[in-house]
Amino acid sequence: MHQTDVVIVGAGPVGLFAVFECGMVRLRCHVVDVLDDAGGQCTALYPEKPIYDIPGFPRLEAAELIVRLKAQAAPFRPAYHLGEQVQALEPLSGGVWQLTTSKGTVLRAKAIIIAAGVGAFGPNRPPLPGIEAYEGRSVFYYVTQRESFRGKRVVIAGGGDSAVDWALSLAEVAARVSVIHRRAKFRAAPESEARLQRMAKDGKLDLVVPYQLHGLEGAAGQLSAVIAATLDGVTRRIPADALLPFFGLSMALGPIADWQLALQHNQIAVDAATAATNRPGIFAIGDVVTYPGKLKLILTGFAEAAIAARSAYALIHPETPLHFEYSTTSGLPTA
Repeated sequence: MHQTDVVIVGAGPVGLFAVFECGMVRLRCHVVDVLDDAGGQCTALYPEKPIYDIPGFPRLEAAELIVRLKAQAAPFRPAYHLGEQVQALEPLSGGVWQLTTSKGTVLRAKAIIIAAGVGAFGPNRPPLPGIEAYEGRSVFYYVTQRESFRGKRVVIAGGGDSAVDWALSLAEVAARVSVIHRRAKFRAAPESEARLQRMAKDGKLDLVVPYQLHGLEGAAGQLSAVIAATLDGVTRRIPADALLPFFGLSMALGPIADWQLALQHNQIAVDAATAATNRPGIFAIGDVVTYPGKLKLILTGFAEAAIAARSAYALIHPETPLHFEYSTTSGLPTA
């Protein structure tokens, strides 16, 4: 059994920054995440994908962001419980919460900060017969290493940001990139879609529209071609070494959904001024929360982490008002 000030549920970028912000107000943290490594989607889904809206970094790869956030949190010596899912939540006397994980770890704290991102996530798989035989060998739902596709014929299916962004990126290293989408209009950022259209016009990649996935050809887990079809049944065979279906994620809050928190459309409703949920001592930040005007951005989650840390301090130390200081004045707190 571990006693601490704050338990942070979720070790994505926002959860990691919450460790730093809690440390800045001298709160000790334990962090729990179901994944085997810290970083959330940045680590599991797109470590090599560039991020452009982190202040001070015109371009920063997702994996590098996580490395820097872990280093920033390290002086405060957080305890990580990775590969564990928080399952049971129980209120104890004195305003203490007890959490129990899937591995039997017991954590007690007066404050909980939920930074669970989209919750438990997995890919939406296309309904193609026999696709399971190719998964992990030539069908991939995430790109973790762009170099893995160098010199290969890559087919991307989907019309959102992930499909378009990876088409633009992989076109630089793949032998050929083909993008299958059921309509000519994509759902990506306008500038990204414009770049995609320009590259297609210049012959640097192929747009297979309006088509959708219809079948696979190959043997022993290795693709040789992807079959696309129109709604009218017209088929097209695309030679392929790899298929990347980007049809979004299936997301679920998991056990958090049973914690009697106020939910709106599967997101946790919080007070934007305090990051507080409807249950005293439980705060929530990042993509898992909703409130009027909420923006689902990493930098918004960073601001919410600062708010939650100070709200947690006020709860844990009501007798000692927190004197606000800029970090340039306070420096890093010492033990």
